[in-house]
Amino acid sequence: MTRILQFAPARTTPNIYFPLSFHIYKQTQPPKSRQDNPNLRHIFSAHSFFSNSLYSFTFFPANCREMRLLKVATCNLNQWAMDFDCNMKNIKESISRAKDAGAVIRLGPELEITGYGCEDHFLELDTLNHAWDCLKELLVDDWTDGILCSFGMPVIKGSERYNCQVLCLNRKIVMIRPKMWLANDGNYRELRWFTAWKQKGPLEDFLLPSDISEALLQTTVPFGYGYIQFLDVAIAAEVCEELFSPMPPHAELALNGVEVFLNASGSHHQLRKLDIRLRAFIGATNTRGGVYMYSNQQGCDGSRLYYDGCSCIVVNGDVVAQGSQFSLKDVEMVVAQVDLDAVASLRGSISSFQEQASCKPKVSSIEVPYRLCESFTLQMLLSSPLKIKYHCPEEEIAFGPGCWLWDYLRRSGASGFLLPLSGGADSSSVAAIVGCMCQLVVKAISEEDEQVKADAIRIGHYTDGKFPTDSKEFAKRIFYTVFMGSENSSNATRTRAKVLAEEIGSWHLDVSIDGVVSALLSLFKTLTGKQPRYKVDGGSNIENLGLQNIQARIRMVLAFMLASLLPWVHNKPGFYLVLGSSNVDEGLRGYLTKYDCSSADINPIGSISKQDLRRFLKWAAVHLGFSSLEEIESAPPTAELEPIRSNYSQLDEVDMGMTYEELSVYGRLRKIFRCGPVSMFKNLCYKWGTKLTPAEVAEKVKYFFKYYSINRHKMTVLTPSYHAESYSPEDNRFDLRQFLYNARWPYQFRKIDELVRQLDGDRVVIANEASGPRSDGGMGVVAAGSGNPSVGL
Repeated sequence: MTRILQFAPARTTPNIYFPLSFHIYKQTQPPKSRQDNPNLRHIFSAHSFFSNSLYSFTFFPANCREMRLLKVATCNLNQWAMDFDCNMKNIKESISRAKDAGAVIRLGPELEITGYGCEDHFLELDTLNHAWDCLKELLVDDWTDGILCSFGMPVIKGSERYNCQVLCLNRKIVMIRPKMWLANDGNYRELRWFTAWKQKGPLEDFLLPSDISEALLQTTVPFGYGYIQFLDVAIAAEVCEELFSPMPPHAELALNGVEVFLNASGSHHQLRKLDIRLRAFIGATNTRGGVYMYSNQQGCDGSRLYYDGCSCIVVNGDVVAQGSQFSLKDVEMVVAQVDLDAVASLRGSISSFQEQASCKPKVSSIEVPYRLCESFTLQMLLSSPLKIKYHCPEEEIAFGPGCWLWDYLRRSGASGFLLPLSGGADSSSVAAIVGCMCQLVVKAISEEDEQVKADAIRIGHYTDGKFPTDSKEFAKRIFYTVFMGSENSSNATRTRAKVLAEEIGSWHLDVSIDGVVSALLSLFKTLTGKQPRYKVDGGSNIENLGLQNIQARIRMVLAFMLASLLPWVHNKPGFYLVLGSSNVDEGLRGYLTKYDCSSADINPIGSISKQDLRRFLKWAAVHLGFSSLEEIESAPPTAELEPIRSNYSQLDEVDMGMTYEELSVYGRLRKIFRCGPVSMFKNLCYKWGTKLTPAEVAEKVKYFFKYYSINRHKMTVLTPSYHAESYSPEDNRFDLRQFLYNARWPYQFRKIDELVRQLDGDRVVIANEASGPRSDGGMGVVAAGSGNPSVGL
């Protein structure tokens, strides 16, 4: 169904002619916009849109003899859930920049008015009412004059809530497009708050709220799945998840003649994920033609996710404009100038496209008598294909958590960070990320980012017109590191922590916790009459673990005490956020003490694997200038909670009974490939079958699931962590599994034992061939991907 716009006599009625065979539209004076745009062709004045009707019009796209040049703008916006003032400021800034660039289309990210991460606040009517108020503010002023703007916000229709894109032009709402396929896995729970729009029939009339209707002189607006047909171009929205659905809307819309697709998104960062996204945009237009515009949130919206921007514009499978993936900017515009005739030419050259278009299912449309394109002019240079910019995983670890930490710091009201720095790989990685954050802040200030500068002056307590110009000096103001040593600590780790702190510039303290440990043990002896001993001194496993946990928990208490009181000691206002440093593999295994120094305010590496962190340390030693990280990376991981003897030194992988590499494999099989104990055993028989017997594989699998189950309860209090890895065990959101298990897994382990007997499990079953398809044990698809950090994206 095609919906034709209806017009009422304007206050100054436009001149309209009705020849019998075709229609001629006389151009009227364009509405006064914030910046006059010579590229626009206004056909009707703004106040004529969507009023009660007296006239109806039928019109046709521009003929193919005239080149159709279109300037479009999309953006990365650093929105904050429920902060409507912040969000409106960024939206208005993005529109102004788009107008300054001469763009006639401006696309913003998904749910940009409210922020994407409002979660259960979407169930509150206040949130939806505030969104309408903000939209009204954008429409009653001249923000949408001469530019088609797509705004993301929640809308109630009837009794259902919808995640919508509201398309506006010349102070009117042209169309409301509800999201048809909702993201509801991994980190996303959209079906908890919204309903998917399933109707593919005619567009429905949506009755606007009374105050909006009065302000806009507009009673209803088309609502549903469809596209907008302008005089010279057809435009449609495809919202985030819809692009990745099995039958994406853009395929059907392209056959209906849609040339420009607007994808508003709220897509979070995950290591190695960007290529998946970009290939989807390229694929959407490579065989169908079209201009694909993508806008994304960027920054910390208020939770564990970091939205990594990378807004882009793709034409016929070529990326012609790409925004940054990691940035401290609140607003970043991406502009391109495209030739729509190139789209028509490509589609006309593909026979199968022509044939399928001739028998396509019709999609509803709205016809708008308005031109967006400019004809041939050398004043408008076309955007050329460019090489896609990708960051290596080591850069992603530096910049993603670094930007996330900055957003968290500036929005939390804190004055800085405090990190228990042990000199080991994990805490040193966190320190390096904070150091990188300081470098990013100074770099942004040098590039005249006034918002970053204002935030840095406030957080760093600069006065007399001073501001950060050196990352180490800035770190000294906002970053405490504390080595909490005991009699079990080595001089090597103490020295490494001190040297790294000097390289970064943090305010470093070296503290001994032995006195506090002794006091607690004296109290325990007074209460019980017993003195626990370490295992190397003849104690039991229970005594040994208890003595380690005392040290770990004392460090947590001390960290929070110092974070709250050190600013007072140094005559600084505010408080410091305590940073955690437990990695994803330790969380999966439960190799941490509940409520120890892994308990913190936030953890930037809690969803990053040990293997990735070690690669990051090598990279950071060179590229961030923290050369001591190279020595830290090469040192064997140790908690240093037991005494060091000539014949004994505590090592993490020995304590865990498995390597970090094995843990990554277990984690990917458990979470990404959804393997229980039996299917994990089968897959690992393929993966490790050339080196281990089925009985040995069985023991490894059972050992992992035993300790995973015993320690699962620790995930319920796991420090909120930056999400970076697809096998994160985080209980609170990403990994929804129980925390009380029968750790013996009697049924599952019995099944594994039966399989071992059937396989004659005391000998290696798979021959290790030197070449051919079975050269790595003939592993299947699941087993082959279980160690690949790129799977599961």
